[in-house]
Amino acid sequence: MKVRILVALPLLAAIAASASAHHSFAMFDNQKEMTLEGTIKEFQWTNPHTWTQVMVKDASGKEVEWSIEGGSPNSLSRNGWKRTSIKPGDKAVVLIHPLKDGSPGGSLMSISVNGQKVGGQR
Repeated sequence: MKVRILVALPLLAAIAASASAHHSFAMFDNQKEMTLEGTIKEFQWTNPHTWTQVMVKDASGKEVEWSIEGGSPNSLSRNGWKRTSIKPGDKAVVLIHPLKDGSPGGSLMSISVNGQKVGGQR
């Protein structure tokens, strides 16, 4: 019985470590929603999460680059997304949960490019 416990403990520790390796979404304020309007600078179709860089004008008219974290390419493709769904220069309206610290970034909720909604919600 002691041998089984000694074998099981490292296995459980390894499982717990791999589960915690994937970051949480605690950095995003899931109680707030923010709508951004701007121009796509870059769309990164990469694992484990996609990233969309959007240039948005602030109150003074200065362009600010926002970094928006999306879902995995696998889950997004199951919701109708393609690697080519978003391209640099596209006009975008992006709904996000903003970062809690107020820096220009957030978690993607939905996006429309050139007036057309892309895929389903994450």
